[in-house]
Amino acid sequence: MGDGSAMRATRAEIDLAALRGNVRVLASRAGGSELWAVVKANAYGHGAVNCARAALSAGASGLCVALTQEAVELRSSGIDAPIMVMSEQPTWQTETLVSNDVVCVVYNEHYIAALAEAGRRLGKRVSVHLKVDTGMHRVGVSTEMAVQRARLVANQSSLRLEGVMTHLATADDARHPATRSQLEKFSDVVQRIREVSPEIRHVHCANSAATLRSVAPESTIMRAGIAMYGLNPGGFDASLMAGLSPVMTLRTQVSHVQRVRAGEGVSYGLRTVLDRDSTIATLPLGYADGISRRAWQTHAGVLVGGIKRGIVGVVTMDQMMVDCGDDAVSIGDDVVVFGTQGANSVTVEDWASALDTITYEVVCAVSARVPRTYIGE
Repeated sequence: MGDGSAMRATRAEIDLAALRGNVRVLASRAGGSELWAVVKANAYGHGAVNCARAALSAGASGLCVALTQEAVELRSSGIDAPIMVMSEQPTWQTETLVSNDVVCVVYNEHYIAALAEAGRRLGKRVSVHLKVDTGMHRVGVSTEMAVQRARLVANQSSLRLEGVMTHLATADDARHPATRSQLEKFSDVVQRIREVSPEIRHVHCANSAATLRSVAPESTIMRAGIAMYGLNPGGFDASLMAGLSPVMTLRTQVSHVQRVRAGEGVSYGLRTVLDRDSTIATLPLGYADGISRRAWQTHAGVLVGGIKRGIVGVVTMDQMMVDCGDDAVSIGDDVVVFGTQGANSVTVEDWASALDTITYEVVCAVSARVPRTYIGE
């Protein structure tokens, strides 16, 4: 983000050395499979171009995104590695996808036809992966129609059926029976599709959770998303996360300090009323930066002086307040929203737990106006 870090005390510090280390750990977990780095949504808030380059330098074989514009951003930055857009896009974007040599995911007849036409117009053969809906019911061709759709792709001279894929709905829950059911359906579909297109190169269904739990041994591609950023996909114990380090630290500085008496209210609506005299520190970030407005109602906290401080009052658009008790606090003091300060840490997982959400949402919520600074390059 250029020199944005010089303009704000609030910044997201991205440790690219940690990301590279995570990629190497996940690649070893993937065994002989290729690891493709998922850098959609601005690399889950971490910065797509920088993280893509770091992941590729550490051994990732390709990149995964969600949107045409995300693929174009990577290509425009000079990245020439394989890039997969993981769902169908508007048909009017097909020429852009083809001209940028994007691996396209398909499942609907009209989209296959549009891609084939774009390939013919541009004189290119487009690599496609057929997505099969084995039970998540978000996108994908049904298991019943998958072979017909594969045959449709195979019959188009401007298309190459390079892979077959699915997405696991419950890979983060070891007790849920749906994962086994989906894997069985997927294995059956792949076997039937190979009879139509025996040259298929890739078969994949492993996301971060499936990779960490080793539940998709037949995948030739491991799609590494949240785990690549050192974050827990959902309730995994420490042993499964061993060797993975958080990549983002969210920092700011105290912008104002005041002593507020017991009985006084804080922030809009005066909804927090102090039960004792306290030193209240104001921080220059709020819900426009990605901090949930309702964080004051939870056990979420930040580190000031190496001590976890609770949030008081409604989080406002640009500012939030924390209770520092009777401790000495000064304007300019460093604040860690999530990360480590001294001997203590507040993690993204802590924030996710407090907000009753998942780690993905916490880091994706860190808005574009928060400068990203990169270390470990």
